[in-house]
Amino acid sequence: MFFSTIYCIRVFALARYKIVYERVGCIGAAVCVAVNPARWELDGDSKANLLGGVKNGDSFELELDESEIEQMKQAAEGCPVNVIHITNLDTGQKII
Repeated sequence: MFFSTIYCIRVFALARYKIVYERVGCIGAAVCVAVNPARWELDGDSKANLLGGVKNGDSFELELDESEIEQMKQAAEGCPVNVIHITNLDTGQKII
């Protein structure tokens, strides 16, 4: 007699997000740097740099999964000039 065991493995995909940073409008308040230093740094021109971001025209873009999104949301919500935008790539919903 032959017995077979079948294992079911569930794979949960983490949601993906797109960060768009309009560096031209940055005033150097550095809230983003304070709340998420792993992804932001202040440059010599007193504007923030999005670490890992790719230049696209006047903006910088970065894709993240939900493991990093809470700190990025804090950075975007704290930005006094609203130059950090977050979109859920799975739904198309603009978060910030």
